[in-house]
Amino acid sequence: MTRDELVAAYAAPGRHYHNLAHIEDCLAALARIDGLSVAERETLSEAIWWHDAVYDPTRTDNEERSAELAEQHVRAELRQEVGRLIRLTKTHDVTADDRLGAILISIDLSILGADPARYDAYAAAIRREFSHVAEGEYRAGRARVLRRFAAREVIFPDPVFAATFDRQARANLARELAKLS
Repeated sequence: MTRDELVAAYAAPGRHYHNLAHIEDCLAALARIDGLSVAERETLSEAIWWHDAVYDPTRTDNEERSAELAEQHVRAELRQEVGRLIRLTKTHDVTADDRLGAILISIDLSILGADPARYDAYAAAIRREFSHVAEGEYRAGRARVLRRFAAREVIFPDPVFAATFDRQARANLARELAKLS
């Protein structure tokens, strides 16, 4: 799969949030991070590009399928780590000693700490991606996901992201949860 084919995958119909704009936002966030080696930056860049390559909201194995696809296409020396990082995006759980994992997950979740209007646009886009789900079922499922993030001691495992986005993320989550109930 070429980069053009990957870009085309992100432009597929039904991708209202998990699209090229999300990848561009993630890459922009990566560009603002200091202290990464060239190899770390390349690994994270590849993980960002591939982490939502496969996205079907009716399936539960998107992250695994995206990781497998990445492992077939990235440079051999990056395959294992890129695949591992992508698999973290299924649960967004990272061990305390996983610096690259903390950065990737924090980048992927940074939308949670966006300004309210941007967050609301994200929430609406997620709803459109799950338009196949009945309203009551969607509200219950989305609330479960949001409560899981809100209950975390740390939403963003990278300390810089936590300091920057945690307060706004918690406010956004509380606001959306109130709308869902």
